[in-house]
Amino acid sequence: MNTQDHISKEYNDELEQLRAKVLNMGGLVEDSFNDATKALLKGKVQLAREASKEDYKINALEVSIDEDCSNMIALRQPAASDLRNIFAVVKIVTDLERMGDESEKIAKFTAELSTNSHSMKFYNSLKSLVQNTREMLSAALDCYARLDAEKALEVLELDNEVDAEFINVNRILTTYLLEDIKNIEDTIKVMWCARSIERVGDHAKNICEYVVYIVKGNDIRHVIDEESRQGREK
Repeated sequence: MNTQDHISKEYNDELEQLRAKVLNMGGLVEDSFNDATKALLKGKVQLAREASKEDYKINALEVSIDEDCSNMIALRQPAASDLRNIFAVVKIVTDLERMGDESEKIAKFTAELSTNSHSMKFYNSLKSLVQNTREMLSAALDCYARLDAEKALEVLELDNEVDAEFINVNRILTTYLLEDIKNIEDTIKVMWCARSIERVGDHAKNICEYVVYIVKGNDIRHVIDEESRQGREK
């Protein structure tokens, strides 16, 4: 093996290690979100408290991955395709870190909910929102793991369903609030939880867009939003 081959192998190993770190971070984020939403739906206060303490691991990985990316750009002078990959990783880990923040919010609000809040009928309306957002997050991470741009485009469409469910949940919660004003504090906390769940769907959508960017070199972030808006206006 000549020197160039050796350097090339080291570089490829670094790229794979970077990829593995991102997937590890994604796994932590997915676990955190699943635990936080399980705590919310089932009223598991202890699980909520445990989930809210895990965010520091996600934050530490974000810092570590950002440092790795900076070092690779400075030392390796990557070619266009690899540079695109590294830039996308920086964006992806930012979205992952924000998902971790949203999961932490859900967990904290859940731990603050009163013990009788889970008798409220609106919890059933949250189940579909939670399930579809979980599926979207899992699918987005799988798209990145496989660098599957075609599947990523399909997963993007799920965000419309999550948004529609979020609107429906808010409508139900608002109606419930008007009918039973004494539960205003708990109802508002659940509204914030629903908002955080919807935001996780938005970040999962972003990851899918970055997968398309890595594979095809096309930045579709605002293109798809504009096409969706025009479709609604017709």
